[in-house]
This record gives sequence, structure tokens and C-alpha cells, in this order.
Amino acid sequence: MIIEDQSQIIAFLSDTDSHGGVGPVEVIQTHISAVFLVGRTAYKLKKAVHLPYVDFSTAGIRLAGCEKEVALNRATTPELYHGVRRITREPRGLAFDGAGALVDAVVEMERFPQDGLFDELALRGELTRPLLVELVGAIVSAHAGARVIRGERGSENVAAVLDINRAGFGESKVFDAAEVARIDDAFREGLKRHAPLLDARGEAGAIRLCHGDLHLRNVCLFRGRPTLFDCIDFNDRIATVDILYDLSYLAMDLWHRELQSDANFVINRYLDMAGQEDGVPLLPYFTALRAAVRAHVTATQAAAMTGERGETARVAARAYYDRALDILTPRPARLVAIGGLSGSGKSTIAEALAPWLGAPPGARLLESDHLRKAMFRTRPEERLPEQAYASGVSDTVYADLAERTRRLLEAGCTVVTDAVYDRPERRAELEKAAEAAGVPFVGIWLEADPALLRQRVSMPRDGVSDATVEVLEAQLARDTGPIRWARVPTTCPLSEALSAINVLLSGGRV
Repeated sequence: MIIEDQSQIIAFLSDTDSHGGVGPVEVIQTHISAVFLVGRTAYKLKKAVHLPYVDFSTAGIRLAGCEKEVALNRATTPELYHGVRRITREPRGLAFDGAGALVDAVVEMERFPQDGLFDELALRGELTRPLLVELVGAIVSAHAGARVIRGERGSENVAAVLDINRAGFGESKVFDAAEVARIDDAFREGLKRHAPLLDARGEAGAIRLCHGDLHLRNVCLFRGRPTLFDCIDFNDRIATVDILYDLSYLAMDLWHRELQSDANFVINRYLDMAGQEDGVPLLPYFTALRAAVRAHVTATQAAAMTGERGETARVAARAYYDRALDILTPRPARLVAIGGLSGSGKSTIAEALAPWLGAPPGARLLESDHLRKAMFRTRPEERLPEQAYASGVSDTVYADLAERTRRLLEAGCTVVTDAVYDRPERRAELEKAAEAAGVPFVGIWLEADPALLRQRVSMPRDGVSDATVEVLEAQLARDTGPIRWARVPTTCPLSEALSAINVLLSGGRV
């Protein structure tokens, strides 16, 4: 609800004379802000709204909000946020930072090209894996530096979000009472199931003062690097969340844009870098909750719009609503193991399958290469020394892989594993993990002609694997024992191999 008329402030900020004649002034509207782009500067005005989750009803509150926004965002992006400008009433009208009475306030930022926003990159198909790797690294760093909020019960934290959602849905007039009750009941039922884990993570320090609004439009390319900005500053309760809930907004946004592979990659890359594997069972619930939040926020925006814009917003709100309910639909856990010698295409196949297995944002992908490098505290793209591949080290890696898999399966998660599995005991260990958890198991052995394997391994490539031709030769010389997993050739195009595997996963035969 709009509390105060800001038309004079908007006119002042839209006038090139207010900026020394620099122009034109471009205005971007959101449901609680207006951003004025002029020259190399951006001014962000907080709208005089009073909603269930935000109060900007007075100039004093808005000034304090601007000061808090700058302080919070400077923690991760000091160069982007210049400071706060007061708008005052002077004898000749409104002015920046005058001696007169406070009328309003704005955040002053360095302007960046709008085509560098990550939602724009997504629309153009330019969200490359290197960019996503950098983005995940920035998020991991932000979460590591975020203030841990002690004394928070994770279940109560989520219940507060559900309360805000229910109020927002009810006030939007886009959804009827039955629809509001349906989605609220579904989330309350999920909260009952997840409450013990939510509370345990709160006790372990996973609840922190986070960004809180981590979708693609709040990430930009700033000076060539993925940069988080515009964190939640108006309600600490909204921003005080489990770090995986913070991450899940990005995953939901990618998934909703039909970028499922990117969503799954972001989640798995984060887990590989930051740990937090105990929280994997919460990811579908968190992702659905982010979709529900987006549904009610979009519905709130629609209520203030008319004509075609209003109808477009209502359709978008319903799409998010449907997405939330779809993600909440239970999917049974399963284990899919991808094995094969170096160069057989394991990682390519595993990464292609993981997004489509289990509930969104897809399966947890456990790769022996990632686990090995984490053991040696090495970044995935860095090479390990030869001793890291000693037989005893490999035994430890495979035992860890099987144990992690077992725990995730018992928690109800779907898992895809990616490792050579050229020894019978290692394949058997993984099969036992699925049996112990009581979940279906599908083992897939990828194979190709040795000459092709040598060619692939000798080619320059991105990725985690350190395999060399010498490593491959040792694998070729080793007796793999009887392989009972389904054999899939990878001499064919990737699409054909995936089609064959999908037949297997649907219960058929290749």
C-alpha cells in the first residue's frame, strides 16, 4: 500500500537540471523502489509503501533504510555503492544534501550497463559456465563472511516466511481463498517433515544474515566480474535465513527460466565448495518456497497495475504458484552410478542427467574428482600432485563417496555418482549403499574404443579430471572383473547415449 505521495521527488530525480544538465534520465520501477539512471550514476529511491514485510512509510525510515542498504552491500561490493544522498526542501525547491528539511533520501550507486545484469545474460544465452563458476565463488565467499545469527530455530524462521506468504497471497487479490489455503497447507505439511533438520542447521550456524534476494536480476557484471548487489535491507527477518535457502532463490530463478542444467550446476558447485551436504534434503523445499515468495510478490505488483501489464503480472504470479506446487510434488529417491574409464564421457553424461533426476533443482552429483580435490583443499580446476592418486588415497576417496551416497539416499535424496569404478569391490560398495537405503539402483558403464579414449584424454579440456594417457593406460591394463552394469557406448553422439540411458532409467532395456 502506498502511504505517501512522492510525485515531487520523482519529478526532481527525473529532471536533468537536478543532475547538472546531464541526461537523459532513465527510470526503472520495482514494487518497492524506483531507480533513476543518469550519466554514470544511479539513484535508488525507496517507495513510500507499507506492506506485511516492509515499512518505508516516512522519510526518516527511508533515510535509515538507505543508510542500511549502503552499509550491507558495501560488505561485498564497496566500489558499486557510493553512499546516501538526502533530498531536502530549500527556498527554491528540492535539492540534494541541502540545509533544509528532509523530504526523502536515495542511495547513490555507480551505474553499470543494464545488459550486464544476469537476467539479461540469461535471455541472450550468455550465462557461461566460467561466469557461473565465478558467481558461485562470490556466493560462497559472501556466505562465509555473513554474520551467524545464534538462537534462531530454523523451523520458526521458515514458519515466519510462510506467514508472510500467506498474508501476501491474501492481500494480492490474484488468488482465491482456496488457492491460498492449498499452497499454505502444502508448505506447512513440508515444514513438519523438515523441522528437525531445519533446527539442527540453525544450531550448527547455517542461519546467517544473508543477501536475502539472490535472483539473477540482483547479480551484474561489474568491472568484468559477477557481483551481488541490492540485498535485503528493509527486513532483517527476511534476510536472516539458512544459507541454502539464500542460494535457492538463484536456483529457482534459473529453473523457472528453463535453465535447469545451470540451476543444478550452481547447486552442486556450491555444495562441492562449501560443504553443507546435510542440507541437501531441504533444497527442493527451499526452491519451492522461493517460487512461492516470487508468486506473492508478483501478485502484489499486479494489484497495482492495470491493463495488459497487470494481466502479464497475474499470469507470471500464477506460473510461480504452479511452479512451487510442482516442486513440492514428492519424487522417490534413487541412485544412478556412472562408471567407465577415463575419456569415456562420464562427467558429461552425469552432468546432463543430474538436473532431470529427483525433485528440482535435481540430483546431488557426487564426483570422485571433486571429492579427491576437496580432500587436498585444492580448487576443482587445479591439478593435483601424483601422490594424490596413490592406491590408498583412492580407496579413501571411494569409501567417502559411498558413505556420502548412503547418507543422502537414506535422507530421501536422489544421487548421481561419477567415478571410474573399474574395480569390482568399489562397484559392490556403491550397490550396497543403495540396498541399505532401500532405493532403486541403476549402474551404467560407459565404454568406447581404446584409441578413441586415448584421443579424448590427450586433448586439452576444461573440467576437474586430471587424467592423462598414462593414467588411462593403467586402467586399460587392469582387470575390471565382471561388469554387470548396463553397458552404453559413447562412440555415438551425446544425444544418442543419453537416449539409451533414459530408456534404462525408465525401466526399459537398451
